[in-house]
Amino acid sequence: MGNPNRDHEYLAKLQDYFASYRSLPSYAVIGELLGMASKSAVSALVKRLTLAGFVEMSPDKRLAPTKRFFEREIADFNVPAGLPAAANDAMSDSLSVDEFLIPRPSTSLLVRIKGDSMMDAGIFDGDIAVIEKRHAANLGDFVLAIVDNEYTLKELGRDKQGYVLLPHNRDYQPIRAEQSLEIFGVMTGLIRKYR
Repeated sequence: MGNPNRDHEYLAKLQDYFASYRSLPSYAVIGELLGMASKSAVSALVKRLTLAGFVEMSPDKRLAPTKRFFEREIADFNVPAGLPAAANDAMSDSLSVDEFLIPRPSTSLLVRIKGDSMMDAGIFDGDIAVIEKRHAANLGDFVLAIVDNEYTLKELGRDKQGYVLLPHNRDYQPIRAEQSLEIFGVMTGLIRKYR
């Protein structure tokens, strides 16, 4: 009947499958994937994962992921960037990366960063900025602005002459609009993939 104690491992394999194929497998494929010989073992697993809130049945009777399916565990220890921390495998909480970074999908977009003008703020070439589309911003916000018909990501500042876009790299000068400055959105998150 499958081992309920291994449900975490089974779920992880289904998450890997979904990451590769963007759908969940049929019951028969679940059996092959997880090494379950009987259909009843697969049914029992699906029932347990449904009750736990990881999967559900879609209206067309296909197995579908819920929001909880995409949650990832957060270790219950902080990792200092200096001295090593005592190691253990303790995991206590979880989050959905999408929900954490993109609370309002309808007004959010991802923008790939090009250049090094914001590197002193920890924003590097190739990073992906999460932008919430809005036309108002506060001083000090990192904004995606349209300056004289060109997009740029900078810190919004102000001085005696008016609004100014501030780079975070001493090799670059602040930007002032010659004709127009429009706030397109505010940066709410940053994604970086290490290779």
